Amino acid sequence: MAVVSKKIPAPDKVAVKTALLSVSDKTGIVELARALADKGVRLLSTGGTHKTIAAAGLTVTDVSEVTGFPEIMDGRVKTLHPKVHGGLLAIRDDAEHQAAMKAHGIEGIDLVVVNLYPFEDVRAAGGDYATTVENIDIGGPAMIRASAKNHAYVTILTDPADYPELLEQLASDAGQTSYPLRQRMAAKAFARTAAYDAMISNWFSEALSIDTPRHRVIGGVLKEEMRYGENPHQKAAFYVTGERRPGVATASLLQGKQLSYNNINDTDAAYELVAEFLPEKAAACAIIKHANPCGVATGTNLLEAYKRALACDSVSAFGGIIALNQTLDAETAEEIIKLFTEVIIAPDVTEEAKAIVARKANLRLLTAGGLPDPRSAGLTAKTVSGGLLVQSRDNGMAEDLELKVVTKRAPTPQELEDMKFAFKVAKHVKSNAVVYAKDGQTAGIGAGQMSRVDSARIAGLKAEEAARALGLAEPLTRGSAVASEAFLPFADGLLSMIAAGATAVIQPGGSMRDQEVIDAANEHNVAMVFTGMRHFRH
Repeated sequence: MAVVSKKIPAPDKVAVKTALLSVSDKTGIVELARALADKGVRLLSTGGTHKTIAAAGLTVTDVSEVTGFPEIMDGRVKTLHPKVHGGLLAIRDDAEHQAAMKAHGIEGIDLVVVNLYPFEDVRAAGGDYATTVENIDIGGPAMIRASAKNHAYVTILTDPADYPELLEQLASDAGQTSYPLRQRMAAKAFARTAAYDAMISNWFSEALSIDTPRHRVIGGVLKEEMRYGENPHQKAAFYVTGERRPGVATASLLQGKQLSYNNINDTDAAYELVAEFLPEKAAACAIIKHANPCGVATGTNLLEAYKRALACDSVSAFGGIIALNQTLDAETAEEIIKLFTEVIIAPDVTEEAKAIVARKANLRLLTAGGLPDPRSAGLTAKTVSGGLLVQSRDNGMAEDLELKVVTKRAPTPQELEDMKFAFKVAKHVKSNAVVYAKDGQTAGIGAGQMSRVDSARIAGLKAEEAARALGLAEPLTRGSAVASEAFLPFADGLLSMIAAGATAVIQPGGSMRDQEVIDAANEHNVAMVFTGMRHFRH
């Protein structure tokens, strides 16, 4: 049964006379405590925060003196007491609440400053099960929620970034806080505990291998507000989840204007793709436009990889995103800035290359400090009307698959390498996806068509256009390997691939008409392998 409000109006102004400070992150806490003390505010505190404030020469009362009960169980129990929570939850203008406070010797607490045990950091650092559980805060969230609920009378701060605003208001309003401030801080506080609990619940699901928990919450922390979303009439913001996966969310912006919504989406797609290629084996470059690759290539160095990737579709690459799997060097940077590019992302950049990119003031340059592991586990999410689709990350790798030769002719060693290359790229192309590759370079890419035959044809046409632009006698698709991210349901798709010049095909298999497709491949002396794994991407 719902609790009925007594409808006591919240006061506009509340004087801050007593403050409770209990923080894990002690950034700015001494300065805040000193400013409060200078305004005559009584300071209460606990554990390490009490020691920090007292060491600064400030007068501070330990919460155990208020409760009459010592901290016990290694500090697990210290603020979970009626004299604390009564002081937080009391409605000061309710006669019954006032009587209860008087009867039990409870004093009101007007300001609470709390941030939580570093559960996220411990989890990200790979803490063991017991250590991670020990870093689940209990008293902190309880005080935050109590204070936020009673924001009519209590100001709750959960972020050091909000300390200056509080002090500014206390200074300008005779030591009082306004109701709008208390409302905003309460909203922020509930969002903080929600995100914290989401992180904990998702960790438990991961630790206990619960793939589909009854409740799934994904929390994020605002990284930046954006000018707009996919289109100018849409509002947008960028939130980070705390996952320590190298990429656009954790990268440093070294130069250029703020990334747009579309920049972030495309940069993520580009960097996840280029990470498929291990930097110790070969340099690699991926050029992305509208979340699809225009061209992908490997090379003996980044410059060669970039030139080969660009050759696949230099027209579409205009205004695209360039992702590299090695440190950006001066020679490659000099070549890249010849083309209008929105974003460059790499694990690192040399000082010489940084100076070269700086000539293009609007070109965004990001360093991610490493590459994401394409084999690592994780979750991806997508909203639908009234729901959330959550799945494990597609971490299947071509190198890890047992490829089954299903045709009379087996692929040559070079065809096999090109097959794997093409299948890696196809994993990152919107379905229906068809990718031709030759000698570690995409030769043609067909993306996002309703018909797989159309994707194959478009990729072939793109290859012909690229050949004309490069002055080649024939397209790179001649003698190439081709990948389809899902099975070929009919032989017509295969025949389109053969018409474009492919001599080897890699696909998942599993169609009712597999034999029909295999027979067509045998008829044209084309090698075909099945992977047993598809890579739909929508």
